[in-house]
Amino acid sequence: MSNGKLKTQISLCLMMFMQYLLLAVWWVPYVAYLTNAGISGNLKALIMSSMAIGFMASSVMGAFADRYFPAQKVLSFSNFVVAGLLACTGLTHNTTLAVILIFPIMLLHMPTWSLTGAIVLKHVQPEHFPRIRLFGTLGWVASGLFSLVFIKVFHVTVFDGGTLPFLCGSGVALIASVLNLTLPNTPPGGEKDKISVSELLGFKAFTMFRDRNFLVFTLCAFAAVLAYSLYYTFGAEFLQDRRFEYITITLNWGQVGELFFLFITTILITRFGFKKAMIIGLAAMLARYLSFWWGSVSDTPAFYIVGILFHGVIFGLFFVTGQIYTDKKASDALRAQAQGLLAFLLWGVGLLVGNFICSNLIDANTTIDAAGHTIYNWSVIFGVTSGFSLIVLLLFVVFYKNENG
Repeated sequence: MSNGKLKTQISLCLMMFMQYLLLAVWWVPYVAYLTNAGISGNLKALIMSSMAIGFMASSVMGAFADRYFPAQKVLSFSNFVVAGLLACTGLTHNTTLAVILIFPIMLLHMPTWSLTGAIVLKHVQPEHFPRIRLFGTLGWVASGLFSLVFIKVFHVTVFDGGTLPFLCGSGVALIASVLNLTLPNTPPGGEKDKISVSELLGFKAFTMFRDRNFLVFTLCAFAAVLAYSLYYTFGAEFLQDRRFEYITITLNWGQVGELFFLFITTILITRFGFKKAMIIGLAAMLARYLSFWWGSVSDTPAFYIVGILFHGVIFGLFFVTGQIYTDKKASDALRAQAQGLLAFLLWGVGLLVGNFICSNLIDANTTIDAAGHTIYNWSVIFGVTSGFSLIVLLLFVVFYKNENG
């Protein structure tokens, strides 16, 4: 490998590491912050859906990167503004203002996930993408060190669920903004004439649904996110109810598994093809919720850890494989918009709908005892998501036709 290619790959890996670190340090324990602030029910679901609403702007950011501005500069600007907003969120003593600020933060940050994917895929072959993307997972895992240091070294009583994570995220975002300017130049790939509303909203990428398999994949992925959101959004609430002390670190065990599976994702896609790789990912989601269900039925916390460890298989072999599949299906002029469209539908609309479904599922299976304690019926909650995961898996197996194995 030449020095130039090595430098490019290192800069792309560092970009991924910082981009996911800056979110994970405060977002993973955020649901616990809301719980501690006395926010619950549909209001909590709405606030946690700020991530989904942020993803809805992915097509807009992707359209601008495709047409007008170098992608690395768009990324740098977004991180710079996010750094300032996170600092304000961490410093304010007004909970209402802190909650309101989360929405512009997510509108600016979440589209960068598809944008970073488009940047990587512009400079490396698609089969190398998972191994660069795993540095994003490494950044997510590293976020747990913040809570460990503040609790063990600085003797902070409460880190997860407090305001310090926002300030940590602000510092990381500022550093990331500066580093983004050193990324390889990623100029717009589309024509620079006047942009239409349909392109601005990413509607042009909808032409990809003429491909039957891509349509089946997207619909099944959308359905999968509905179940996935129970773990992704409310995992911290579940662990807090189970009396786990280090919530971020415990959830990050899933990212540790993700590191391994992202490393071998390319090998598995080459060996099995897109369909079989994604089937394994969906089967892992079913296995996760069955593990959670059995853990709650048998009161065996070890099964919760088993369920968390399935995260790497799910994310690597279904969702990241789906990104690679989408890139292969898209033309050069639509690559950023295609990734933006996928993010919009899955992590925007899908996560938004899933959050409200799961929030109501949790509320329907929660009671208050005579002493005022909240009692969750997790066995029923995880039983429902297990059944739904099985249905999604079967639909994908039946309707997605083999293309390359």
